[in-house]
Amino acid sequence: TRGLALPDLIDTFAQLRAASLGRLDALQLTSTDLSRVGRHPEFGPVTLRQHLSTWVVHDLGHIRQIVRAMARQYGTAVGPWRAFLPVIDAP
Repeated sequence: TRGLALPDLIDTFAQLRAASLGRLDALQLTSTDLSRVGRHPEFGPVTLRQHLSTWVVHDLGHIRQIVRAMARQYGTAVGPWRAFLPVIDAP
């Protein structure tokens, strides 16, 4: 994905996310399923609900990266308001 234009990266992310959500939906997980416990080698017992929540936050991290990249494109265009738009210079 390196070297792709931002719109292409966003499209790729959206397609991969939609496919993952489709596969997850097809499992028709119940509340009981989400409460099932597995063992993580480092954390010990974890529930499926916790694991899936981790995936959600992981996706949000990618969305944050996308937003920062999009905001940086306006760094000069916003002029003096840049000082009030920390997303442009966020690490």
